[in-house]
Amino acid sequence: MTVTWLLGPDDVARIRFAYSPMWELVASLRTLSDPARQAIHRPWVTAVRPRLATFGADLAELFALVPPEGYMPDFLTPPPEAPAPSFASELERIRATSPDTAGAEVSRLDPGRSQAIGAFLDDPAAGVERVAATLARYWDACLREHWPRVHGLLEADVIRRTRTLAAGGAHALFDSLNPAVAWTGDRLHIDRPHCLIEGPRGEGLVLVPSAFHWPAVAVMSAPYQAMLAYPVAGVGTLWDDTPPPAPDGLAALIGRSRARMLVALAEPATTTALARRLALTTGAVSQHLAVLRGGGLAVGKRVGKEVYYRRTPTGDALTRSAS
Repeated sequence: MTVTWLLGPDDVARIRFAYSPMWELVASLRTLSDPARQAIHRPWVTAVRPRLATFGADLAELFALVPPEGYMPDFLTPPPEAPAPSFASELERIRATSPDTAGAEVSRLDPGRSQAIGAFLDDPAAGVERVAATLARYWDACLREHWPRVHGLLEADVIRRTRTLAAGGAHALFDSLNPAVAWTGDRLHIDRPHCLIEGPRGEGLVLVPSAFHWPAVAVMSAPYQAMLAYPVAGVGTLWDDTPPPAPDGLAALIGRSRARMLVALAEPATTTALARRLALTTGAVSQHLAVLRGGGLAVGKRVGKEVYYRRTPTGDALTRSAS
């Protein structure tokens, strides 16, 4: 099934990027339900599974509301209102969901599949509060400590896509997202079942990179702002703490640590992320980055409270020639 959204000039002009800790948290429930579907997240599954025993029926309710595939209630993952919302702010939006809205969305699920769905529909107001409380516990137990790692990957992706949009416009941007997404000049075609048909209505489109929904796309639409979640680039590096190898020629030219760093900067990264991946102190990373920047091989850009570093075209050329 292909969904077609007509994007007017106002919608294209109001394309914005955001990432959502709540979206990742809810999507991670599907990863736990079927780890084989996303073997790339196996290190995370292995780490958090022992922590789930204390959740009992509360977690069963979340699994009922978020089945392994197909529709899940939209109030659980409202489109981000800010580029980088906090988990606390998104949790409050869930708590503020009206019982009528929550009940209508949950009623789209098969009530015969789980007693938890029927219990939610019996008292949606209590259900919303109960689900919000469980999501808060689940966040603390399973994703809070890993969020900086996920956050860094998502933010690096947003930087990359923003550059693509600025350089090549909407065509280049949508072509880069996923094979399931096609842009024809005024229409966005999305190969995605289990979704609503109505698209943006002049309020723009929110593009949300996702690690835990990878490799699929997902959409939301009216009565919410239109949102397209797409698989984040570089997800294969998310749980990889192995430092990248440095070509011998590049290492001989600029030193092995700086060569490894230049290879790692194929994807934008913060000083902290580089230190973790390269097993260096943040001080050492800062010193090496100063040399790479001074030589025109890397550049930094501030995004919010963080500075993200990436290779320059000169750094790209040097890395390729030395490989």
